[in-house]
Amino acid sequence: MRKEPMTTPQFRGLYSVMVTPFDERGTVDGPALRRVIDFNIEAGAHGIVAPVFGSEFFTLSDDERRLVIRTAAETVAHRIPYVAGVTGASPQHSAELAKYAEQCGAEAVIATAPIGQAMPFPHIEEYFRALSDVVSIPVFVQNISVGTPLSAEQLAKLVHELEHVKYVKEETLQAGHTMEAFLKLAGDVCQGVMGGSGGGYLLEEYRRGSCGTMPGPHIPDVHAAIWNALEAGDEKKARSIFNRTLPLHQRERLHGVALYKEVLHRRGIIASTYVRVPGRRTLDAVDQEELDAALAELEGLFTCHPPQSRKSTK
Repeated sequence: MRKEPMTTPQFRGLYSVMVTPFDERGTVDGPALRRVIDFNIEAGAHGIVAPVFGSEFFTLSDDERRLVIRTAAETVAHRIPYVAGVTGASPQHSAELAKYAEQCGAEAVIATAPIGQAMPFPHIEEYFRALSDVVSIPVFVQNISVGTPLSAEQLAKLVHELEHVKYVKEETLQAGHTMEAFLKLAGDVCQGVMGGSGGGYLLEEYRRGSCGTMPGPHIPDVHAAIWNALEAGDEKKARSIFNRTLPLHQRERLHGVALYKEVLHRRGIIASTYVRVPGRRTLDAVDQEELDAALAELEGLFTCHPPQSRKSTK
């Protein structure tokens, strides 16, 4: 039985995390980013998120991050909510990105605590206070195991004490348990919590009260079908579709963003699979064959087939 959230969230459903497409020289490809966004909207995503970890944000210059934020906001054009990634190296850095994102039209921002080293909680509270103080839109706290993961009690303290910090993206090692404990502690002050980790724990998270999920952008039609089945009360259908995604989730754990880009390339959305992630993980012949098998499990579930020459929204 699903546990109902304590409030009706402003943001709910499938919020696809965008990749940052590059050309073969490693330059940000704005038109390709527009195509990925349009593809996800047409495939049924309820929200768009960028630039965050799945967007390789940590490899982008500040000018490139602003380019991605601006391009995403212009392309989404308020058709669905756009959540801008604004994780920074300091409170000041993140706050400047957040102000820019709101000026561009983002409906919310999302950030982790700075990831360079573990931080005392008062410093993390100061960081998110700086974000809350400079925007009038909701702030998501992305809680991850990298850097300084936060407890349910610490997350609840942030949403209780900071005016605009009202959402959490929860993806620590015990995400489901932390999510449920946080919702109990936060009460009506919390407007919602979403899951991450590529949507790999979506069924459990939904039962524990999540208002959405933030997976990659490569199979949005499949992720939307799972979410929509859950919302319709058809857990059997949702579980059946979800189970067919498990081989692809396994490949995702190995290859990360390189897997997202390879699938988007195969689906005719992007031309280049170039990644900037250190080590530049590429798929060899055996990896490609295993991906073939994983995608074969999803045969018939791809409902969005945009032409490769599709013009993106401006």
